[in-house]
Amino acid sequence: MSQPIIKDINHVAIIMDGNGRWAEARGLERLEGHMRGARMVKKIVRASKTLGVKNLTLYAFSTENWNRSKKEVSGLMSLFRRYILAESADMLAEGVRMKFIGQRDQLDDKLVSLMNWIEDQTADNTALQLTIALNYGGRDELVRASRKMAVAVQEGQLRPEDITEETVSSFLDTAGTPDPDLVIRTSGEYRTSNFLPWQSSYAEYAFINESWPDFTVALYEQAISNFRARERRFGSVIGK
Repeated sequence: MSQPIIKDINHVAIIMDGNGRWAEARGLERLEGHMRGARMVKKIVRASKTLGVKNLTLYAFSTENWNRSKKEVSGLMSLFRRYILAESADMLAEGVRMKFIGQRDQLDDKLVSLMNWIEDQTADNTALQLTIALNYGGRDELVRASRKMAVAVQEGQLRPEDITEETVSSFLDTAGTPDPDLVIRTSGEYRTSNFLPWQSSYAEYAFINESWPDFTVALYEQAISNFRARERRFGSVIGK
């Protein structure tokens, strides 16, 4: 009997939702939920390598998240700094390349320095690319890309009639990274929350009821298994 064909899954993107609500439901500070969620990240990174995922993008902090309380935002920024420091050795040893997308000018200098440092330290790793969307918003990304294209046109480096979908992609934060095959959102919400709108035009979606702190490797494996069972048409008709 022939073996089933395993569909490639090159890029998984995850909206890690529900940390704060998970904590509140248990009478804990919201930051406790974020810390629990950070521990899950490590498990999913390692599982991605085992499952053959080459690119993993995680939505850590959106441009809208600045509207949260100062205490929560400050705690999150501290958590991001601690995560980079705590995980740097393992990422180097396990061949994980780390990148960040989103605006950096609103972030504190120490965090930005750590982001630049870990990107430089892991630049040659090839086992998995882990992209963290930090102070990221899809509409903001498209606005910034449009401005950069406009400057290129003004400077004579680009003609308006030469702008294609590929051109736009090359001006995005994710330039050089393949579009997501699968986008997962946890916590039972059914919206995409301004996450990779251009890049995810033809992605498959999986909406998971469990909050991110309760997400498991088994749920991740099931989402990928379900993805591999789907027919991806990309606007065409199968068999035509």
